[in-house]
Amino acid sequence: MGVLRGLVSVLGRIMIATIFLLSAVGNKIPRFNDVAQLMEQEGVPEPKIMLMGAIAFLLLGAISVILGYWARVGAFLLLVFLAAATYFFHDFWRAPPEAQQTEMIAFMKNLALMGTMVFLIANGAGAWSLDNRAHRAAGEAHDEGHDADDEEPPRKRK
Repeated sequence: MGVLRGLVSVLGRIMIATIFLLSAVGNKIPRFNDVAQLMEQEGVPEPKIMLMGAIAFLLLGAISVILGYWARVGAFLLLVFLAAATYFFHDFWRAPPEAQQTEMIAFMKNLALMGTMVFLIANGAGAWSLDNRAHRAAGEAHDEGHDADDEEPPRKRK
C-alpha cells in the first residue's frame, strides 16, 4: 500500500503543478512583452515587474510542489499567483454579458486550484516527497502536523 500511495502522491503533485509550469514556460516567458501588454490593459500595476514576479512564483511554486521540497511554501506562492490572476483576469462581474459565463468558469477553476493550494499548505506534499524524506530522516515522522500519513504505525518488537 505504501508504494501505491507514494506513486499516486507523486502523480498527483505532477498533475497539480503542470498547469503552472506550462503557463510560465509555454506562455509567459516566450510571449513576455505580449503578456505584459495584456496585463497593462487589465489594470495590473507595473506589468513587467509583476510578470517577472509571476514567472518566478509559477516556476518556483510548481517545481517545489512536484518535488515536494518546501511544498507548503511553493503552494503558497501558487496561491498568491492564483489570487492575483483571478482578480485581474477573471472578474466575471465586470465582463460583458456574452463573456460572463466563460469568465465565471475560469474564476471557478482558479477557485478550485486555490483550494488545492490551501490543502497542500495544510497537509504537505505527502508520500515520496523530499519534505517527507527529510522529516523521516530527522526522526520526526510521527509528529503532529507532519506529512507522513503514508507510513504504517511502528511495529512492536518481541
